[in-house]
Amino acid sequence: MTGKIRQEGTSVIPGTLHEPEDCRAVSEVLARIGDKWTVLVVGVLGEEPKRFNAIRRSLGSISQRMLTLTLRGLERDGLLTRTVYPTIPPRVEYQLTALGLSLLEPVNGLGLWARRNRAAIEAARHDYDARHDEDRDSARAVSGRVAGSGAGASVDSGSRNAAKVPPTGV
Repeated sequence: MTGKIRQEGTSVIPGTLHEPEDCRAVSEVLARIGDKWTVLVVGVLGEEPKRFNAIRRSLGSISQRMLTLTLRGLERDGLLTRTVYPTIPPRVEYQLTALGLSLLEPVNGLGLWARRNRAAIEAARHDYDARHDEDRDSARAVSGRVAGSGAGASVDSGSRNAAKVPPTGV
């Protein structure tokens, strides 16, 4: 990576980022913190310790199984603690560890970036889709002209070749 030219607005990538061992380390961490539910659970637990159902209500559409898997993964990676209180019924609370709290700043930054740039991303997607829809339409028109341009080719819109075109409504 020596001799890398810095472009305007682009930071220079550290030379060790593309070392196989570093790539694996980054990939492993991103696999944990990069999924949708982990980011949202960390955000919810940043406020205060919460019980399972309080976390679930805060997130809305997460299934019980997915929340359980996400909480177990976060606990395994040292990002939260699970405390069971000896009451009847047992009370269980989840709380971010110091490591989990250190993740709040980048998670909140990512959330802020997403909210600020959502409209621009949607506009870019719309522009991209419009350009590519036009490309597909042009390709279909060209392929239609090519298919019908052979010697002796004729178009009979009243009949269907059952082997090639299924009947309408199937």
